[in-house]
Amino acid sequence: MRLDKFLKVSRILKRRTISKQLAANQRVLVNGRIAKPAKEINVGDIIEVIYGERVLKVRVLDISGNVRKGEAAGLYEVLDEYILKEEDRLNLN
Repeated sequence: MRLDKFLKVSRILKRRTISKQLAANQRVLVNGRIAKPAKEINVGDIIEVIYGERVLKVRVLDISGNVRKGEAAGLYEVLDEYILKEEDRLNLN
């Protein structure tokens, strides 16, 4: 499954267009590498999403094309979530 679609289906991000924009702006990493929106995601991959000042790091547990809202959280496991320090935010721009 494509990265942008996974982020939408898992409800990590609300819209696929936002997923595409973040990936295009180098704000999404898969296994520690900057990823494009079309990157294929596999079970076990580690995804880091940087949006605003927040960073969310998750491990992919399952890949399903269509899930209900209540089941979406079962597609991933949150490994870490934190706010970027000011010097780290400046390095992103």
